[in-house]
Amino acid sequence: MKLPRDLSGHELAGLLSRHYGYRRTRSRGSHMTLTLTSGSRAHSVTVPLNRALRTGTLDAIVSAVSRFLDLPKRDVRETLFG
Repeated sequence: MKLPRDLSGHELAGLLSRHYGYRRTRSRGSHMTLTLTSGSRAHSVTVPLNRALRTGTLDAIVSAVSRFLDLPKRDVRETLFG
């Protein structure tokens, strides 16, 4: 599945929150930090609040989420954008 080209940072934050339980923990300037706590582990991703995220940035965030959740990257893409 191809990454969306017109996804904003706010939309991505909403998708991560809805599907995986990430919560907004910090916002500073043009970026926000989302955190997921799983047991004793915590994972944070920084999302730029641009109108349309670049595909490289979006791919890096999806990769980080898939590594933390120990899921194939393809499955994370399907869940978020499918």
